Amino acid sequence: MTDTGLYNSVYNPDVLSCLANLSSDEVFTPPGVVNDMLDMLPRELFCSPDTTFLDPACKTGVFLREIAKRLLKGLEPIIPDLQERIDHIFQKQLFGIAITELTSLLSRRSVYCSKFPNSRFSVTKFGDEQGNIRFKRTRHKWNKGRCVFCGAAESQYKRSDDLETHAYEWIHTKKPEEIFNMKFDVIISNPPYQLNDGGHGVSAAPIFHHFVSKAIKLAPRYLSMIIPARWYAGGKGLNEFREMMLSDSRIRKLVDFESSKDCFDGVNIAGGICYFLWERDNPGLCEITNSSDKNPVVMKRSLNEFPILIRSNLAVSIVNKVLASGVDMHSEYAYPRNPFGFATNYRGRTIRQEGDIELLTSVGFQYVKRSDVTKNTDIIDSYKVLIGRLVPNNGELDVDPKEGYKVITDTRIIGPGQINTETYLDIGVFDTRQEAEHFELYLQQKLPRFLLRQAISSLNVTRECFRFVPHEDFREEWNDAKLYKKYALSEDEIALVERTIRPMEGVSNA
Repeated sequence: MTDTGLYNSVYNPDVLSCLANLSSDEVFTPPGVVNDMLDMLPRELFCSPDTTFLDPACKTGVFLREIAKRLLKGLEPIIPDLQERIDHIFQKQLFGIAITELTSLLSRRSVYCSKFPNSRFSVTKFGDEQGNIRFKRTRHKWNKGRCVFCGAAESQYKRSDDLETHAYEWIHTKKPEEIFNMKFDVIISNPPYQLNDGGHGVSAAPIFHHFVSKAIKLAPRYLSMIIPARWYAGGKGLNEFREMMLSDSRIRKLVDFESSKDCFDGVNIAGGICYFLWERDNPGLCEITNSSDKNPVVMKRSLNEFPILIRSNLAVSIVNKVLASGVDMHSEYAYPRNPFGFATNYRGRTIRQEGDIELLTSVGFQYVKRSDVTKNTDIIDSYKVLIGRLVPNNGELDVDPKEGYKVITDTRIIGPGQINTETYLDIGVFDTRQEAEHFELYLQQKLPRFLLRQAISSLNVTRECFRFVPHEDFREEWNDAKLYKKYALSEDEIALVERTIRPMEGVSNA
């Protein structure tokens, strides 16, 4: 059978480019991004009839489809007959695990040109209706209201048989290698990102790291996945994963998108997105590419140079200068979330009673008894500098980089006898109002906010995000000119800070 071009005409990448996403947690991968990921792999993999590929989280089948196109070309000298080549590739080299029954049909239609690969319409004939793209309805394993495999809330995901469980087979087994009873040379995927964890109806727990960890345990020759970048700084359920990733010298390439829209058109993922290449037999430095600019910045560096991953290659030299100064970092002086024990939705009394103190809530000041405060009572009568716990404007996803980033909400000082709910972060506590005012002015400068931004990888600002922000002597005033001089920033480094961070309204930085 000769290659008439019919097979290539059946595969239309524009179809999958236009598909809407299942949800913000299950994002379809554009064919262009898939091919960028495949370009990181050695070309000889696509010229060998023995290379095996697995996508453990198929949604559209786009990874397997694009791999098939490369194999069809690469194996032509070895298997010149087109039908023989097609049969070999699809039956011996390409494997997938769909995340739902719907995506199994979609993936088979995309890869085999028929949702049933044992039908006459399939480009290759299998003896069953799944082929090598399988879907097995899997259940969560509950223990004390949580799934022991993925952490999903039983209240959210214990469902009848007619509803999807979102218990993904790849991460709901102790032995994923037994799913196909074989080893794989390449595992490549865009896994689901998170599941609702039952927290006040809006909270979600990450699950993408489970897919990565399972894949690494199988020790393929190459692993590539596209995942949210919030693992850079750890956080909710991701601290161990961050430590594992940063210490793994087999991660040889990391492509970072500060805005997810630069990777997935129209999709907002707080903290951005990234994809990586893990090479089992080739440890070394990681080539990190900052892809959000028109001119990508590429640098080889160690992932574990810092406790978290600083995503900006250009920012590394500035952070190193600050850390080398020997000045304490402000994360040691800031307070953790909810320092006084009052949740965001807590409301005090609207009428003041004798002995009450003021409680700043999201709707303004109300009143509580001093005895109601059970945490950090020693700072009730101090001056406290507050910022909001969230990065402004939904993580500043829609900010034009040319306009610069604000990073924090407007600052606010509350005084003795005043406290706050966890709506606010108590980022500085001082004995005098002058010190509080000097610190507030300091937070409004560009360099502190630039350094703060290097440790933020989601919507949330925490005290740990201040790990690169120096704690100065706030008995004196600080401005950017003074800070640039103290830390000996070069003209290029100053220019980077100035173009990255916009001035806060009414604040002088000179």
